[in-house]
Amino acid sequence: MNELEKLAERLGELLIDRGEWLAAAESCTGGWLAQSVTAIAGSSAWFDRGFVTYSNAAKIEMLGVPETTLARHGAVSEAVARAMAQGALANSRADWALAITGIAGPGGGSPQKPVGTVCFAWASKDGGCEALTCQFTGDRAAVREKSVAFALDGLLDRLGSTAFLA
Repeated sequence: MNELEKLAERLGELLIDRGEWLAAAESCTGGWLAQSVTAIAGSSAWFDRGFVTYSNAAKIEMLGVPETTLARHGAVSEAVARAMAQGALANSRADWALAITGIAGPGGGSPQKPVGTVCFAWASKDGGCEALTCQFTGDRAAVREKSVAFALDGLLDRLGSTAFLA
């Protein structure tokens, strides 16, 4: 079992104990988080659904991200990550949602948002939503893998679990 699957397995144990469900909204990771979660036997007891919203149109149509938010902040922003997480909650039966949007590279970066910039959001059904931006190094695969690990670890932390990552 790889590190992502270990994180997903621990998350699943916590969600089952709490009787809660997870939904994911992914852009730059292209479903990698959902794949890591569904690699765990029995994940259908705690993972409701995943949204791969790579294009802005998909973010708008599937998650209800406002066009004005995309225009004002850009797809790689905490505002869009929050809207993605909240949209995943609104369009699922989940208690928790996490969102990932970023620039995995090798192109697409700018001086303001260089390659490796990834925005995350974690939202709960009770209305809380936190967002954070990270800067990861490495090639495209490394940025994407680090993003999935960070998102899973972030939800573990918000659920009160000891984080696995240093």
